[in-house]
Amino acid sequence: MKRLAFLLGSLLSIAAAQQPSIKPTAEETRQIQSKTDELDALVQKLKAKHGNEDLVADVEVYVKAGRMLLEFPEDFFTQDGINHSLAVLDTGLEKARQLQGGKSPWTATVKRIHGYHSALDGSVQPYGLTVPASYDGTKPVRLYVWMHGRAQRLTEADFLFNFPNQGPSKPPVADAGQIQLDLYGRWNGGGWHYAGEVDVFEALAAVRKRYKIDPSRILLRGFSMGGEGAWHIALHHPDRWAAAEIGAGTWSRRAEMPGLAPYQYATLRIWENFTEWALNAFNLPLAGHDGDNDTQVSSLPPPPPGTPSRGQLESSLKVRDQLAKEGFPLVGDPNDLAAKGTPAIFLISKQTGHGTSPEVRQRLDGFLNEYGDRGQISPDHIRFLTYTTRYNKDYWVTLDELEKHYERAEVDALRSDAGKQYRIATKNLTRLALRETGHAAMIKIDGQDLKVKSGPEIALEKSASGWRVAKVARPAGLHKIHALQGPIDDAFLDPFLLVRPTGTPWNDAVNRQSLRTLARFDRLYAKFFRAHPRVVDDKDVTTADFAKYNVVLFGDPGSNRWIAKVIGKLPVTWTKETVSLGGQKFSAAESFPALVYPNPLSPARYVVLNTGLTMEDREYRGDYGMPRLGDFAVLKVKEGADVGDVAYAGLFDEAWQLPK
Repeated sequence: MKRLAFLLGSLLSIAAAQQPSIKPTAEETRQIQSKTDELDALVQKLKAKHGNEDLVADVEVYVKAGRMLLEFPEDFFTQDGINHSLAVLDTGLEKARQLQGGKSPWTATVKRIHGYHSALDGSVQPYGLTVPASYDGTKPVRLYVWMHGRAQRLTEADFLFNFPNQGPSKPPVADAGQIQLDLYGRWNGGGWHYAGEVDVFEALAAVRKRYKIDPSRILLRGFSMGGEGAWHIALHHPDRWAAAEIGAGTWSRRAEMPGLAPYQYATLRIWENFTEWALNAFNLPLAGHDGDNDTQVSSLPPPPPGTPSRGQLESSLKVRDQLAKEGFPLVGDPNDLAAKGTPAIFLISKQTGHGTSPEVRQRLDGFLNEYGDRGQISPDHIRFLTYTTRYNKDYWVTLDELEKHYERAEVDALRSDAGKQYRIATKNLTRLALRETGHAAMIKIDGQDLKVKSGPEIALEKSASGWRVAKVARPAGLHKIHALQGPIDDAFLDPFLLVRPTGTPWNDAVNRQSLRTLARFDRLYAKFFRAHPRVVDDKDVTTADFAKYNVVLFGDPGSNRWIAKVIGKLPVTWTKETVSLGGQKFSAAESFPALVYPNPLSPARYVVLNTGLTMEDREYRGDYGMPRLGDFAVLKVKEGADVGDVAYAGLFDEAWQLPK
């Protein structure tokens, strides 16, 4: 276990290492406090009187910048950072006064700072937009979505100061009349996972709300940590992008490490094996690239000393080699290869470190322009794989239910004869849905012929006797489906609400432990994901909240009235004396359950007991965050610690039942 602790400790050492900070003077702190309070008061007046919530959010992000620096003063790293923060607050005050007068001149500049309100946690988040002079709002334009690399000093204030002052475009990219969205990504956002992943799609939706964007011409770009995030986002959501330009990025070796529990190894396949998702580039124009002399750490944990390494170029090499294994041979020059049968290309910048040569940049600009001009086209042939129903859609095919989660599930679907005929092969699937089926007449699936009635959607389900056409609505009973498949950490990819206990606990030690866990999650989420989660006392929660949020309940059936209401409908028995789960019994005086389950009070949402994200502290600003508890656990009270010790943990089966 000592070796495991060392390896896990080194896993994110680069990502989690904190920069040395400096302390503002008392006068500087006073100025930040004064300007933030003044700006906050102006924003509250604007919220009360102004009808355009988007413009108010553009100003509110400056309040957010000040509040976060006051709460976490250790995030000041240089004197310039302090000076820039004061300048940012002055800019916010200027914008607030302009908006009070009915003006918003920042919406007509080339470099624009905007804000949006996150449905995930209710926070306001910034993003940057570069808008070309050619954009006049009369016709839809293409959009480039940029995911930044690791930035250890990127507070909101740094982002708000740097983006408008970084020049016409960073990194440089050829002008094709595109708007470019620079994502904040919740600082380093868990390496573009969890809230960092959600920021990609929420910011994108915010831009599409305010600007005329051609939905078929949205292109993804990222480099370094942004490349790692772009591999994840592109290969898990291949039908969201006209193309993806992905540079460098680390890959995870955690599955090679000893000492993890079987359920932990299983959940590593959600995103820590992104090279194995390479097949999803079948219809995604993808350009992987990096320099041939990259010396950055290639993987996390780092490879053993003395291991040959090509730095973060290896992520691109591994994806291209996996495509070759999938049956798409590599053709072309060694530094400019294509995976035959897919639109994917792989480029190497010669005599270049962690970056891009001018020659490759020119090639990438041509790639982006080609597929930006073409736009997305719904393909007649889809090949797609997944390991979880969280990521289960590619154009007109959705993998609704798996035979077993965290094992490779895939579909090979071909439509012909103007959409009348379908030939489908599947693996590890029990249910899938087809769309764009307005002309469908015959489906051959896994060698079985099915006559079908055309319509906007056709659902197919597999039983012991084979495949059959199913009702579009799912049958009764629980099944692991999209956004209701676990593990616990999955509940924090959709809007969530933390519920604090106010009643009399059955066991004081358990209740105190749950409150320490809640406080830890609130603190870490705020510092590293740049927002305090919604927290409400149990007495103030309504049934409507259960329909709106994944609800996270802390305490025990005595202290939390909502735990008392749902506990009898969950696969755990909890009395004042014992906690029983999976045939095992534990003393309730020192033990309590932590789990995720479809909420009996609102089956389309999760209920979570007694935990936030289950990853370790250092992983919040790292590259990956391993679900430490799976779907369920029994934890032991650990006095003086924020998180209890694990006594028992695992995964539910596909019907949300405990494993036999």
